[in-house]
Amino acid sequence: MHLDVQDLRNFYYRSALGRAAQFSLRSRMLELWPEAKGQTVVGFGFAAPLLRPYLADARRVMTLMPGPQGVMPWPAGMANTSVLTEETLWPIETGHVDKLVLLHGLETSDRQGDLLEECWRVLGPGGRALFIVPNRAGLWARRDITPFGYGRPYSLSQLEAQLRKHQFLPERQLGALYQMPSTRRVWMRSGKLFEKVGRHVPTMMAGGAFMVEVTKLVYPPKGKVERKGVRRSIRMLEGVGAPTVKPV
Repeated sequence: MHLDVQDLRNFYYRSALGRAAQFSLRSRMLELWPEAKGQTVVGFGFAAPLLRPYLADARRVMTLMPGPQGVMPWPAGMANTSVLTEETLWPIETGHVDKLVLLHGLETSDRQGDLLEECWRVLGPGGRALFIVPNRAGLWARRDITPFGYGRPYSLSQLEAQLRKHQFLPERQLGALYQMPSTRRVWMRSGKLFEKVGRHVPTMMAGGAFMVEVTKLVYPPKGKVERKGVRRSIRMLEGVGAPTVKPV
């Protein structure tokens, strides 16, 4: 079940812990995708907090927000890019997206298979998608004071298996949200240190979230395809009926 857009906005834009989470996720994403010049960038769920760095150079930026969640205008003070949409029927032509980011979109969906098929449909040749989900073994998934405590958390192997099932090829994996999911002053002050140290640990020991970058797989037809030529001579005027003589 999707979270309410007001709760998501309050967390990411009006709380210290949410702003710290935004910084952690965005900085890790920029390690994978430092720029998107001339590209079409789309976010689904509540990916708006991560997409601001691409507004200047991207050809187009769209933030799709599912109907059960609700929508808010974004970005503030600029032309709106937000669209309220059905979660498995996006207003985007097939194969037109270069970069796709899902945050609070997959783990809260009741139709995950259909949603992944829609992601596959809109992603273009050479395009890349980034799926950000709660780590089921992390502390963030165990506390409901953050959006990562809702929906279905994943292990890295579970997420990659589901993505492969829907014709995505996992390319790179990162962890994020290494600081404690607490608003206590001692944990907030040490948050940057935890994030710095966490970037040097294996992805399997990720913090509160996994980030998996994938490309789109297009399978060839199954089995062997044989081409057989048609050996048949074509006679001139074949098929032309015999002349008929009308009685005078």
